[in-house]
Amino acid sequence: MPKGPQGQKRPADVIGNAVTVAKIATGEMDDTVEDDGKDKAAQSLGRKGGRARAGKLTADQRSEIARKGARNRWKVSVDE
Repeated sequence: MPKGPQGQKRPADVIGNAVTVAKIATGEMDDTVEDDGKDKAAQSLGRKGGRARAGKLTADQRSEIARKGARNRWKVSVDE
């Protein structure tokens, strides 16, 4: 089933999805986002830490990290 921007469930067919969007736009249906259970303060601190780390890395270090990530993403698993 397709998911909305915040992970909400949406209808899989185009017409059903259009009806849902129209109901949300006209106010017939609420488009509420449920709490995901994560601590908002911890999320913001994590984002700050990632930016700080990226700011301290040199271009060569960032390139090496990206290269290693791409290699692992595209690695063929022996189990498959």
